[in-house]
Amino acid sequence: MSGFRSAAAAGPALALVVLAGACTPAGRAPRYQPRTREVTITAVPLLTREMRRIYPFLGSDFAKGGVLEGKEVYAFVPGTVTAVEGDTLALTLVNPEDDAHSFVLPDLAVGLPPQSTVTARYVARRAGVYPFLCSVPTHLPFMHGTLVVLPAAGFAAP
Repeated sequence: MSGFRSAAAAGPALALVVLAGACTPAGRAPRYQPRTREVTITAVPLLTREMRRIYPFLGSDFAKGGVLEGKEVYAFVPGTVTAVEGDTLALTLVNPEDDAHSFVLPDLAVGLPPQSTVTARYVARRAGVYPFLCSVPTHLPFMHGTLVVLPAAGFAAP
């Protein structure tokens, strides 16, 4: 008898679920609603000339003819950002260093002065994999990352 009462009590709720499903055309899932994603990306020093005092082996690396001559190694953290097609990225770009950097994505280029925080907005218009990088020539071989934009078709409305 208790099972019957539970099923009967669920009746109105079940009816609402059935009616809600009837409002969506057959075979169509609800569409993904793009959202704004807050993302903080920081320029991080990995190997710089100033570190020669801490790591003596870097002296020869940064010296004339060394593997890091004329270069410094920085990174963006995080190095990978994921969004869904149509999302807006509210970017907070942090450069705690005394060196200037930049943040470059397709259709977006932002300068990052020394010891600064810069904000920018970027709309992930199409699914795909997009590189981002620092355009300072001596940082180019190392300072890069990836924006992964997933297709909205694979996501239902939240």
